[in-house]
Amino acid sequence: MLALGKLLELTLAGREPAEKTQLTVEGVRMRWLSEGALEVRPPEARDNGMDLLLSAGIHGNETAPIELLDRLLHGIARGELKPRARILFLFGNPEAMRHGERYIEQDVNRLFNGRHELTSGSEALRACELERLAASFFSLPDRSRLHYDLHTAIRGSKIEQFALYPWKEGRQHSRQELVRLRAAGMEAVLLQNKPSIVFSSYTYDKLGAESFTLELGKARPFGQNQGVNVERLEIRLKQIIEGNEPSLTDEGLDGLQLFSVAREIIKHSDTFHLHLPTDVENFSELKVGYLLAEDIAQTRWIVEEEGARIIFPNPKVKNGLRAGILIVPTTAENLA
Repeated sequence: MLALGKLLELTLAGREPAEKTQLTVEGVRMRWLSEGALEVRPPEARDNGMDLLLSAGIHGNETAPIELLDRLLHGIARGELKPRARILFLFGNPEAMRHGERYIEQDVNRLFNGRHELTSGSEALRACELERLAASFFSLPDRSRLHYDLHTAIRGSKIEQFALYPWKEGRQHSRQELVRLRAAGMEAVLLQNKPSIVFSSYTYDKLGAESFTLELGKARPFGQNQGVNVERLEIRLKQIIEGNEPSLTDEGLDGLQLFSVAREIIKHSDTFHLHLPTDVENFSELKVGYLLAEDIAQTRWIVEEEGARIIFPNPKVKNGLRAGILIVPTTAENLA
């Protein structure tokens, strides 16, 4: 296997490869760009015009997606997987990966779309670098652009595998991309309705990619992900990489649950209190009238929406950041 196929090993060791560019026997070029960043380019004759960005490890302790990208890279480096798409593999927060922590000082996935410019430190610099790498990768004209940012969650979930679809004014969500997500094993998709500061929102809003944050299960240490089943996603990614994906028009949205954002719960002060059990699962239903949270100046969040559910509840976030999202069921009527 080519040495550059061991990107994860290099990243965890904090080493640069001796050779920055290598070719497989099939003529696929693998090029090391910087720590945790590797570009894969097929021979020009095989290039099908797809640019695919696969990122994981934005949170360093979310190891199942990291291991998935590692397997895909090994397959390419051994010549077993024969790309027809250009691919950028990114391990988002190498230092946090080495420590087995979600982050070191700042949550990298809250530092995009200009937020890294408002702070300092190594993780702000890393968010800036990730934006630069993505912008450079997606700079070629007249190509399709797809970004999957792969995660696992802090807590359990009543719907284990789901995607978040960013929003941009004047741009409609794509039914075809939802079909692709369903085929990849996603059980639900949250259709967002306002700008965000996460990585997938940056590539969707600023770079014109079809971009998604994918939640694949619960975060576990390296080597302990037997309970995280990414088989359907792995099969679909291999098909996208090799350009032999089944026609999306032949598949439907049956079984895919759609949600929209009703409200975000923003933590304003250290007096913030979230009235939920510490082990509450994502997609837990909340009754109308439920006092969800309280904060400074008698701020109160009371559930008003029928069918409301909570995702990503986290009262430990820094002041000014989102401490949870209240979502409601929606339909596919207004999709492009």
